[in-house]
Amino acid sequence: MLGVAIGMAGGALAVANNCKLRNLVKKNQEDLLQKAEQYIDSKLEQKSGETTSQN
Repeated sequence: MLGVAIGMAGGALAVANNCKLRNLVKKNQEDLLQKAEQYIDSKLEQKSGETTSQN
């Protein structure tokens, strides 16, 4: 656990000192959030479709 915490802290410092890397991380986070939203939306549509077909 200690190694993971130290690695995370070191990674955070590296990102904080590198503008390009920080922008890349931010972009990847936005892409991941967008994909997660799309996945959730598709699952909700499937659920509503199942509910509608059962009635």
